[in-house]
Amino acid sequence: MAYMYILECADGSYYTGSTTDLERRLWQHQQGEGANHTAKRLPVKLIFCEYYQCVVDAFEREKQVQGWSRKKKQALISGDTNLLHKLAECQNETHYSRLAGFGGDGFDTSTQNAP
Repeated sequence: MAYMYILECADGSYYTGSTTDLERRLWQHQQGEGANHTAKRLPVKLIFCEYYQCVVDAFEREKQVQGWSRKKKQALISGDTNLLHKLAECQNETHYSRLAGFGGDGFDTSTQNAP
C-alpha cells in the first residue's frame, strides 16, 4: 500500500509526494526532514491524499501531479472533476489556431480550391 499526497506549506505553496507510511512521512516533513521545499516552509498541512495498492502507482501519480499547474492541483484537491477536465485540455494558443482552419473531417478548409 502507498499514498500520493499534497501538502500546503506555510507560504501557500504545494508539495506533492508519495510514501508507504503517510503518518511517518508527515511527521518527517513537520520536523524539516526529507524535502528541502517543505523544510523551508514550515509548518505544512496535509490537504489531499490518494491511496494505492502498489507503490509504483503512487509514485507515478506523484510525478503526474507534480507536473500540473497550481489551478489543476486545486481542482483535484477540491474534487472539481469538471474543472479538472477543462484544465487538462490543451491550452496552447497555436493548437487552437491550427484547429481553427480545419473542418470536422481533419482537412484544411482554409486553402481548399473549388473544382
